[in-house]
Amino acid sequence: MTPTDSARPARRSPAAAVLGTRDERLKEPQPPRGARIAAYVLFFLLGILVSVCGAFVQALWPPVGVLLALAATAATFYAGLRVTGTRIGAAAPAAGWFLALLLVMVPRPEGDNVLWTNATSLAWLFAGSILGVICATLPTRTSWFPGVPGPPR
Repeated sequence: MTPTDSARPARRSPAAAVLGTRDERLKEPQPPRGARIAAYVLFFLLGILVSVCGAFVQALWPPVGVLLALAATAATFYAGLRVTGTRIGAAAPAAGWFLALLLVMVPRPEGDNVLWTNATSLAWLFAGSILGVICATLPTRTSWFPGVPGPPR
């Protein structure tokens, strides 16, 4: 090994370059309580928006629309987690997402449906639910109780 090899930083994976390592994420400072509450409300509303838009996008472009809707759903859930640093940050957009889905799945009196029982709609519902659970259970900067800041590290 030459001296120049040890001077070079270790090569990072593409995921670690974009998302950061687990230790880097856990060392980020927690936002103030007021900012977190405002972010919870914002991400709840964003979850509603992503759900309604995803319901139409997944039906509009059948195979690609589902992937696009799932990418937007995952990005919203993960952004809530990263911005707030709490599990509630990922659960707030997931709650908005589910609330909007409940309203979108109900058939109208005229017989119109937004979500049908086809493969793309069911894949979007199932995979979006799984993404919400995954993001809500990722490690956070808080203590064992969701939303409560932990002791300083």
